[in-house]
Amino acid sequence: MAVTACQGLGFVVSLLGVAGIIAATCMDQWSTQDLYNNPVTAVFNYQGLWRSCVRESSGFTECRGYFTLLGLPAMLQAVRALMVVGIVLGAIGVLVSIFALKCIRIGSMEDSAKAKMTLTSGIMFIIAGLCAIAGVSVFANMLVTNFWMSTAGMYTGLGGMVQTVQTRYTFGSALFVGWVAGGLTLIGGVMMCIACRGLVPEETNYKAVSYHASGHNVAYKSGGFKASTGFGPNTKNKRIYDGGAHTEDEVQSHPSKYDYV
Repeated sequence: MAVTACQGLGFVVSLLGVAGIIAATCMDQWSTQDLYNNPVTAVFNYQGLWRSCVRESSGFTECRGYFTLLGLPAMLQAVRALMVVGIVLGAIGVLVSIFALKCIRIGSMEDSAKAKMTLTSGIMFIIAGLCAIAGVSVFANMLVTNFWMSTAGMYTGLGGMVQTVQTRYTFGSALFVGWVAGGLTLIGGVMMCIACRGLVPEETNYKAVSYHASGHNVAYKSGGFKASTGFGPNTKNKRIYDGGAHTEDEVQSHPSKYDYV
C-alpha cells in the first residue's frame, strides 16, 4: 500500500511539474521592465523566450516574435534548448509512468517490468527537472549581468550628474514558475525511484532436499548423502548406519526375532 501511494504521489507531483515547465516555457514574462526610477510609465515592456511585448497605459498590448535564429544571443538559445529538452523528457516520462502504475494492469505484465518502467520514468523526471532549473537559472544570471551593466551605463554624463534613460529588465513571473516546476519534477522523479525498490519482487531461496527410495543396493552415509550405488561387478553391497559399515552377509548372520516365527 505504501509503495502504491508513493508511486501515485510521485506521478501526480511530476505531472504538475511537467505542466509547470510547459507553462513557463510558453509565458512571455521571463524578463519585465524595471519601473524603479523610470520616468516613462506609459509603456511597459516585457520579454519571453519566443517574443517581446509592449503594453501601453491604455491597455493595448502588442507582441512581436523573434524572427531570427542566428541573431539571438547564444545564452537565450541555450535556455530554449534546455527547456525544450525538459519538456520532451517530461512528456516521455509521463507516458512511461502511466503504464508503470501498480494500480493499472495491462495484460500479464509482471511487477519486475513495472519496476523497471517506474525507474526509467523517475530518471527522466529528474533530468527534466534539472534541465528546467538550469535553463531558468542561466536566464536569471543573464538578467542580473545585463541589469548591472545597464545601471552602470545610466550614469556616464558629466561625472554621473546626468542620468540617461535606459530600459532595464528584472525577473519576470515565468522564472519563478520555472523554478517551482523544476523542483516539483525533480521531487516527483525521486519519489518514483524510491517506489521502484518496493515494486521489485523479493527473491526467495528454497533449500532443495533430495529424497531417494531406500533400495537393496543403495548405500548411505550418516549425513544422508548418497555414497555409492553398489551396482559394480566387484563391489559388495554395504549399508552404512550411524557411521558404522557392515556387509550384507554380516547383517544376515545375526538372528532376529522374525527368524523364529
